[in-house]
Amino acid sequence: MAESNTGQEKTEEATPKKLQESRDKGQVARSRELTTMSLLLVSGVGFLMLGEQLVIDIMGLMREAFTASRMDLMDVNNLTLLLEDSIISALYALIPFFVVVMLAAFFAPLALSGWSFSTQAMAFKWSKIDPIKGLGRIFSIKGLMELLKALAKFVLVMSIAVLILWNQSEMYMLLGVKSVEPAIAQAGNLLMWAFILLSCSTILVAVIDVPFQLWDHAKQLKMTLQEVKDEYKQTEGNPEMKRKVRETQMAMAEKRMMEEVPKADVIITNPSHYAVALKYDQANSGAPIVVAKGQDLVAAKIRSLAYSNNIPLVEAPPLSRALFYSTEINDEVPAGLYLAVAQVLAYVYQLRQKQSRFNEILTMDDLPVPDDLKRDE
Repeated sequence: MAESNTGQEKTEEATPKKLQESRDKGQVARSRELTTMSLLLVSGVGFLMLGEQLVIDIMGLMREAFTASRMDLMDVNNLTLLLEDSIISALYALIPFFVVVMLAAFFAPLALSGWSFSTQAMAFKWSKIDPIKGLGRIFSIKGLMELLKALAKFVLVMSIAVLILWNQSEMYMLLGVKSVEPAIAQAGNLLMWAFILLSCSTILVAVIDVPFQLWDHAKQLKMTLQEVKDEYKQTEGNPEMKRKVRETQMAMAEKRMMEEVPKADVIITNPSHYAVALKYDQANSGAPIVVAKGQDLVAAKIRSLAYSNNIPLVEAPPLSRALFYSTEINDEVPAGLYLAVAQVLAYVYQLRQKQSRFNEILTMDDLPVPDDLKRDE
């Protein structure tokens, strides 16, 4: 099992972030054998399709070159022009074949991991010329695989080449007794099929090499459990820090909410589990607003502030639960609770005209709370 510099085993598969970072650095799975196979096969097929015209053009070029007059051969200027024409004609004849090979050379490496261009991969690194690391790469599993591939390719190509020569030896021997043009045509045909058969031998090597390269690339990118945790902290944030931030935000929100309690007109309680502070602006045509609400300890803080600021507390369990679960801070009272809240506020306003202090919790029963807003908790 692979180990990191810290001695921990790399047992975890690479995360999407690690895979993207590796691609940005130009570290993607590549198989030179797949590229070589593609180039050879495309070249062979290209020659099969374009070879006849290519041979005709080359033979025409040779015919013109070998039938040049004595005057042209003795004149340096004419000889130079003849050479230039021959080179240009040869290039024109080879361009279609070169285009096919160039396209294969460009697209073949993309077959395994797609397009990847990275300036980081082009940067100079001292580690690339470090002899110690170089020896480590040579005697690694990957180095052994490269050696086995080289031997396999040599054995395969040599074996197939010997078989081709053995089976077609008589045809090659008969080329010497034929006239020039038929001999050249047959030789080209024999060489073309020999090349295609030799190219096919690399398919077996590529079939073995591609899975190995994918496995080796995934193995190199494996991470330790600690690396996965560290990356999660970097991307998602430290859970402990996030918890502290949430606690701070909740504390600040609670503080702002508590600052609104002294401005409330009434606190409706459960009596101990829930507390909802309502404020009604008579100059505004809107409904009463929930300025604070809480459960258990927060409800106790709201009640304590109410006592300190002479805010009347009204014990109305069904209404307090309905308000707590159907509203958020700064929400207006739901339409279904208008009547019940209006009765509470009217009762409180009447008491304010008679007394200046509210030392006891007021109780109101049988307030009209709709069934769809009632909560039994």
